[in-house]
Amino acid sequence: MVGSCSAGEEGQSSMYREYRHGAPVPSSRSLPCCSFAIRSDRGFIRQDKPREAAMSDDTLIDAAIAVRTRAYAPYSRFLVGAALHDADGHLFIGCNTENAAYPEGICAEGGAISAMVAAGGRRIADLVICGGGDRPCAPCGGCRQKIREFGAPGLRIRMVNPSGDVLLVRTLAELLPDAFGPEDLGAA
Repeated sequence: MVGSCSAGEEGQSSMYREYRHGAPVPSSRSLPCCSFAIRSDRGFIRQDKPREAAMSDDTLIDAAIAVRTRAYAPYSRFLVGAALHDADGHLFIGCNTENAAYPEGICAEGGAISAMVAAGGRRIADLVICGGGDRPCAPCGGCRQKIREFGAPGLRIRMVNPSGDVLLVRTLAELLPDAFGPEDLGAA
């Protein structure tokens, strides 16, 4: 689920989603504030924030918590949500999506990264992962490598619980030391 902010009636900000062939289409009426509204069971959260507030810690945490509730995990029942800001401050979210053919599932981090890439983003500036319970939900090995493709070694990755409590903070270099990246292929 990718949302973009658009002006609704009376200048109010609301999430604008239009589907064509099953894919969300970003609004062409984006507000300059780069504010996003994430729909959750509690309604829309964090609307109409100026750019500085839209990049606060709470926005990513709220987005990761909200999208976690949308995860499709009928087999493991382990719900995960991820939210990231790209280098331009745009918000992208993803949730884990399981499949009966177990290795074919999608991790939350990979979903958020794919949404960023589909929108033209190429650099992760900040990342939050929300799992269940009181243990941090660290990215799996494959996701660490996906994050490395678009994140610098100093990228901050926060792991939170469904209440929004920060359980662990690590840099990408701490999670994936001596990582293989694009520069190793001369693609940097």
